[in-house]
Formats: sequence, C-alpha cells, structure tokens
Amino acid sequence: MLSANLLNTIKALALEQRPLVTVTAVGTAKTGLFEPGQKFQGSVQAQVAPGLFKVRIGDQVIQMQLPSTIKSGDTVALQVMATQPRLVFSMSASTNPLSTPEQLSSASRLLSALSQQQPEKAYVRATQKTPLWPVPQAPDSAQLAGQLREALSYSGLFYESHQAQWLQGARSTAELMQEPQNLSSGQTAATAGTAEESSFNPALRHMSPLPQEGGAAEIPEHLQSLVQQQLNALETRQMVWQGNIWPGQSMQWEIHEHEQPPQASEAEGLRQWTTLVNLVLPRLGEINAKLHFGANGLNLALEADTAMTRAALSNAAERLISSLAENGIQTINMQVVQHAPAE
Repeated sequence: MLSANLLNTIKALALEQRPLVTVTAVGTAKTGLFEPGQKFQGSVQAQVAPGLFKVRIGDQVIQMQLPSTIKSGDTVALQVMATQPRLVFSMSASTNPLSTPEQLSSASRLLSALSQQQPEKAYVRATQKTPLWPVPQAPDSAQLAGQLREALSYSGLFYESHQAQWLQGARSTAELMQEPQNLSSGQTAATAGTAEESSFNPALRHMSPLPQEGGAAEIPEHLQSLVQQQLNALETRQMVWQGNIWPGQSMQWEIHEHEQPPQASEAEGLRQWTTLVNLVLPRLGEINAKLHFGANGLNLALEADTAMTRAALSNAAERLISSLAENGIQTINMQVVQHAPAE
C-alpha cells in the first residue's frame, strides 16, 4: 500500500481541489483588472452551449466553461488563479448543491480505494501501434532517443505537471491534447482566446474529478488504471515503458530514480537514475543493458546469453564509449557479462 504521508496528501488534495474554469471569451472585459488571488462572486446569466455560460462579475460579462451541473441563475464563488497566458479562475462553491466542494469527497474515496493495492512499477504501454522508428533503415540514435522521450512524456503519467506548464505558457495546447487523458470522447475543458485554444475545450474538465449524478467521481473507467500507475510511480519511483521501437522489434525500458540520504554531499545528492533496457534481437538474442547515472558519470553493464554475443559487444565497447562521450556522457565503467538467470 501507499505510504501514509503520500495517501494523506492525496486525500487532502482531492478534498480541497477546486474545478478550474478558464475564460473562453472576455467580450468587453478588461483582463488587466484581474490579479491572481482576487476573489469574486459571479452570477450565471445564461447558458450558451453545453458547459459554456455567460457569467457576470461586477459590471463585466465573461464567457467561461463551468461544470455541467451549473444552471442559469446560480451564483458561483471564483478566485483568480492566473491571468497569463490566459485568464483562469477556480470555483470554490456555488448555490447549486451538486457543485459544492463537499461532493468532491467521492474522488478522495476513489483514490483511497485505488491506493489500497500493493504499489508496483508503473507499466506504460505505447499509446500508438506504429513503431517509434517506422522505417527499415538503421535508426538515428539522437532521433530515436527523442522519440523515446516523447513516448514516455505523452504516456499520461506526467499530465498534471504538464497542465501546470500549459497554464504558464510553457506547453502548447496541441501537446497537451496528445496525452491519454484527452483522447476520450465527451470530455470538455476550458481555454481562452485564440482559434487553437477554442478547439481545445476537452482538456481541463478532468483536472479535478467533478461529480456526476449521485456525487460519483467523474474519473472515466478507462483512466482509472492510469491513475493507479501515477500513484505507483510516485510511491516506487519506478516506471516501465513497453512498445515497438522499429518494425518487428519490441523493447522494455525501465527507469528507477534513487533517493539520496540526507547526509549525502552536494555532489552525491544530485538525482541519480538507473535505466534498464531489454531487447531480444534476431541475431544477437536477448540483451539487457543496465545504465546507472550518478554524479561522476555512467556505469554501464551489458548482459547477453551467448559467448558470441558477448564477444561482439566487447569488440564494440570502445566505439560505444566514444559515442557516449561525444554526446556529453562520461563512462566511468563498462562491463559485458553473462545474462543473469531469472529469479
């Protein structure tokens, strides 16, 4: 199960989390009059589309996305969360009882239930069936590395941090839309301003689990396993990506982050990572590569079953070390060993 500290944090966030609502049209409103932290009472004037309302704040009428439970005539309590690159409010309460924060406790119960399972590595399967490197020619290492980075980045494990980057203008709408949380139908969210943003209305609605009828948390069933993977990644600091990297070639890529002890020196206290790559190649057979990245450089171990494969890897060791050095990675130690038997 998850640690008590992490579980309590998750419950607190679920209980306190408030829906984010982003302005989609400001009309004659002057966004410069708003500052982060300001609180307002908004009067819902009219619904102009499903989930889209005109809200009067003072003498200004602003069009924004609101939970589907809101109706004309409701009063909503709003707080300015951001003004750039778009105007964003949080909604803490409304006169509609189906929209009050107390209903969000169902999300806490759901997260608590998910967390009762024993945490394991977060297993992430490729979201697309096509290989990362779809052509038969030998892959360019730099480009393939970029493709692997994108595959992990768009897995959905880092969605909340990417949303924060989006609000800060550091991540585009198109990038956020590629993640699993935005690939389901019928989900709407809020953006403001440009034509690109107005096409993005599905992305933020599930930033907080809004209640449906009966107060059930709106976390779609197909995303619940992803929520479990996110919890596992937080607890174990481990994740595994599985997919095809080029036609007919699958790969398993495992990543561990190591937590350093408090008494570690400044150099030792740098984040350290271990990466495990498993490949079963047509001519060389099964190969495991274990890479440990520390403050002083890289420790690399290659495992193979046959003596012929180990000899081939040893003969290529000098070229591999040189190639790593050209890319700014200092190799401290490299060894080629027999594949360790399965436990």
